[in-house]
Amino acid sequence: MSLPKERIFEYTHPAAGWGALISVGRHLRHSRAPLSNVRALLKLNQPDGFDCPGCAWGDPEHASSFEFCENGVKAVTWETTAKRVTPRFFKRWSVTEMKTWDDYRLEDQGRLTSPMRYNPETDHYESIRWEDACQLVADRLKALDHSDQALFYTSGKACNESAWVFQLLARLYGTNNLPDCSNMCHEASGTGLSEALGTGKGSVLLEDFERAEAIFTFGQNPGTNHPRMLGTLREAADNGCQIVAFNTLKERGLERFADPQRKLEMATGGSGRVSSLYLCPALGGDMAAIRGMAKIVFERDDRDGNVLDHDFIAQHTDGLEGWRAVVEATPWAAIEAQSGLSREEITEAAEVYIRSNATICAWAMGITQHEHSVATVREIINFLLLKGNIGKPGAGTCPVRGHSNVQGDRTMGIYEKPDDAFLDALEGFYNVAMPRRHGHDTVSAIRAMRDGQCRVFVGLGGNFARATSDSHVCEAALERCDLTVHMSTRLNRSHLVTGRDALILPVIGRVEVDRRADGKSQLITVEDSMSMVHGSAGIHKPASKELRSEIAILTGIAKRLLGSDVVDWDALAGDYDRIRDHVAAVLPGFEDFNARVRQERGFWLGNPGAQREFPTETGLARFCSEPLPEAVLHQKLARREGWITLQTMRSHDQYNTTIYGYNDRYRGVEGTRQVIFISPADMVRLGVADGDWVNLIGECEDGIERRADGFRVVKYDTPTGCAAAYYPETNPLIPLDSVGIKSNTPNSKSVAIRLEKSQRLV
Repeated sequence: MSLPKERIFEYTHPAAGWGALISVGRHLRHSRAPLSNVRALLKLNQPDGFDCPGCAWGDPEHASSFEFCENGVKAVTWETTAKRVTPRFFKRWSVTEMKTWDDYRLEDQGRLTSPMRYNPETDHYESIRWEDACQLVADRLKALDHSDQALFYTSGKACNESAWVFQLLARLYGTNNLPDCSNMCHEASGTGLSEALGTGKGSVLLEDFERAEAIFTFGQNPGTNHPRMLGTLREAADNGCQIVAFNTLKERGLERFADPQRKLEMATGGSGRVSSLYLCPALGGDMAAIRGMAKIVFERDDRDGNVLDHDFIAQHTDGLEGWRAVVEATPWAAIEAQSGLSREEITEAAEVYIRSNATICAWAMGITQHEHSVATVREIINFLLLKGNIGKPGAGTCPVRGHSNVQGDRTMGIYEKPDDAFLDALEGFYNVAMPRRHGHDTVSAIRAMRDGQCRVFVGLGGNFARATSDSHVCEAALERCDLTVHMSTRLNRSHLVTGRDALILPVIGRVEVDRRADGKSQLITVEDSMSMVHGSAGIHKPASKELRSEIAILTGIAKRLLGSDVVDWDALAGDYDRIRDHVAAVLPGFEDFNARVRQERGFWLGNPGAQREFPTETGLARFCSEPLPEAVLHQKLARREGWITLQTMRSHDQYNTTIYGYNDRYRGVEGTRQVIFISPADMVRLGVADGDWVNLIGECEDGIERRADGFRVVKYDTPTGCAAAYYPETNPLIPLDSVGIKSNTPNSKSVAIRLEKSQRLV
């Protein structure tokens, strides 16, 4: 396979625009099925079509017929490619040979077509019948000493119905070991929101962005990670909304955006401003920046009055005085040093908040993947509460989720720490005792496999080995298992990290028709970031006659493992309406599920905070009086010669661990992913020059060598002391035990590294 030509350049155009359209055309051609994919795009995010398998941004009430973005096209064409990975492919290539390929080459082989079992004697995957595969999984689970030796991992691409069946299988089997991708991204959001407001979800609807007077975004790059959000932000800016962006890197999507649906804009090469103020805090410095804004708000209320919403605070909150004392006791020197921003910059942002009568705060992984992430989420909520920006039009919390149904999976019970109310409801409906012991989240699951406490891993989607931190530790842990099982649409790295026995089980994709026995199409459902639940029905013929739906596979395993006395698994697989009947009987908010999801655009689950109801212990929204960390990582490393703080991030040709290509258009990178972005000042400090080749060396205090070799230094406008590079290539640098307080999420945006001069790898 020839390597792409590398080029580093300065990108001067707006986000989207002609660059996005050219990219769309390239990916349509690369799929080898351009005409059928065009047909698919016309049904993408439409009421009578299928939900995008990419991000979880909400659908507008009055969507156009082209309600998709560049990265949505990549997700669809990646799934509907004409390329196939057949048993013949596995006969040709050994697992050892495939391990030498990069992630793009692996996934670019195409769609999986047949169930496969790894043969360690030949080092090849070989065909297995579906009946034998399901029986093998059941037999291995039965052979365990106890149910907590099994792990049931879920990707956020699983639909609600699959997630319900998966968690039910695990709990009837006897375990709450249900780690999921939320453990690695937004766990801090759910924890912080639940502590403060009693509900772990965002409070806004998409319509609130039309009514907002100010929107503050923290630690997110919507131009790449959820591009449809850019259209929403652009419309808000056009309506006079002031948008303040806090993000470590200057991301083009938050600066300028050319909407491909605006004909005049495309014809003239014009674009619209997105952010009215763009500030670049140091990594981990957002909490200090928010605290600085709060100091200004308190000072202005003392001076002028009528800044705080005193009525809201008195009626709906508690703990303000404790937090105010902490804020006022925090010196500006500490705020500036930790945030990396000046008092003047923070004051300018605070002035926007003070003038606004309706403010939304949106955030993503730049906030949630630090040691003090929960405290930072609580600080954002504190900030909103000051002016009553919860439960009124145009205002509220908006944690911007990644995968299309990561929020829905949690709603369906994919959680290692279920509350008693949920378990009580399950027991009442199924008349069977449910396990009460808390299970393993993602990080503790790796430890459990490493230490021999868990011996069977069952993965519903995703690319576990590449998504997690401390990659080499994770891979060694998976290899200790008796059995690893992956339900997937495409080949990925995790399939090559086998237990003593291993299965790849190919599934029907979101874009494809999933038919009942009577020939009618099945409907699945998803929940977006705004708690809207809507239906999705594929339109394409499945990539192979041998594909099975996730639900067919799970129920096939369940009836062999558990029997059908408690649950008629065949009935659930035969008609997903029956699954939704179960959900409606157990979960509040899903009453009359089948009828309501068939309404155009589905239905809203609701959020108590939107009605200014807070199901906390006190019935009030709670201010948090957490002090700033004594020092965040960039401050600590400033005292260690030769070290710098790294954040891992996506490129533009990427969605989570799925690599669509080697380009990162908006950052000026073409033909490579092996780059590290460093500021000019840090290049001088570290003794490297633009274009140098370096190895990245991580912490090894626990005796584990952590390194990622062969990265090109790229000069970039980043805060001093802070660098950036792509994951999953840099995931080996993140120690397994480097996690957030309370969230246990990997600190992927706070990684200590040093540079080692090297030659370019060939």
